[in-house]
Amino acid sequence: MLLQLLLPLGDQVGGLNVVRYITFRTAVASLTAFALSLVLGPWLIARLRRFQIGQVVREDGPTTHKAKAGTPTMGGLLILASVFVPTLLWADLTSAYVWIAVAATAAFGGIGFLDDYLKVTRRTHYGLAARYKFAGQILVAGAVGVAIVVLADQAPARYSTELILPFFKNIHPDIGWFYVPFAGLVLVAASNTVNLTDGLDGLAISTFAVSAATFTALTYVIGHAVFAQYLLLRFDPFAAELTIFCGALVGASLGFLWWNAHPADIFMGDVGSLALGGALGTVAVLIKQELLLPIVGGVFVLEGLSVIIQVAAFRLTGRRVFRMAPLHHHFELLGWQEPKVITRFLIAAILFALFSLTTLKLR
Repeated sequence: MLLQLLLPLGDQVGGLNVVRYITFRTAVASLTAFALSLVLGPWLIARLRRFQIGQVVREDGPTTHKAKAGTPTMGGLLILASVFVPTLLWADLTSAYVWIAVAATAAFGGIGFLDDYLKVTRRTHYGLAARYKFAGQILVAGAVGVAIVVLADQAPARYSTELILPFFKNIHPDIGWFYVPFAGLVLVAASNTVNLTDGLDGLAISTFAVSAATFTALTYVIGHAVFAQYLLLRFDPFAAELTIFCGALVGASLGFLWWNAHPADIFMGDVGSLALGGALGTVAVLIKQELLLPIVGGVFVLEGLSVIIQVAAFRLTGRRVFRMAPLHHHFELLGWQEPKVITRFLIAAILFALFSLTTLKLR
């Protein structure tokens, strides 16, 4: 919005020309998101406490988590507000990419909000039934996939249903309408794995911030003609505006981490974790880096796989592979203190992100 308002004034006021640059608007969007999180955080925490919207701890979880009961939850509302406001202020609102990303994030957040609301009102950790939650996620993810396919049919020069394989520069299979279920799988997986990671103070939001920062770099590079050509990436100038959205995700994540760091003053809840995972998946499919997402979000993949392995092993053999799933609980039960688990998972997230960036040239 501010881009449309300030850009025409650039000829009269020279300093306003900086709004033309993606780098400037991304930096300002990040700072705006961070500031909103810091300013609104205490107000939201106080309101949630006043209305007794507190965390309900699972009975079968680690015993050390009992003390977390009653901590204000649904803090994902703070994250979403801190992402949407700077995105709408600083991004080019004529970009279809921006609106798809914002709409998908809001829709996944809506599913998470309903899940959190049911948990709070019922005073139980059981919220929205799994079949309804998955149905909602599949519906939203399918809509994103359909939007991309339709846009690819209308403007093939701008949008594509091709897949870009990491490490392979000349293999770009076009899967056409099969892209819809593929995109659906990417978004649902991303949303749920971030949700599974949200089990320790600051764990999900810190590792997500690393992934969001990685996609901020990727969107900028793909939207820059020189960098995209040098790295043999598919140049997409319209994807550049997603850099502002990703920058806002980073700023909002860091701002929320201020309040969510151990010991947490507030939890994001499913309204935050489902929305953040959905945002990450949506950006990945829009910039054609779907197959790079599992590397960028390697920690989320490991968390998701730990649950799948644990459930499959128990059903097949009656035994457990891990002491408890998701994976972070396994290390807790091994004797690692919560801050140590969080720090080491964050280190792993950074290493995954760095490795993902090296794949851009190792092709």
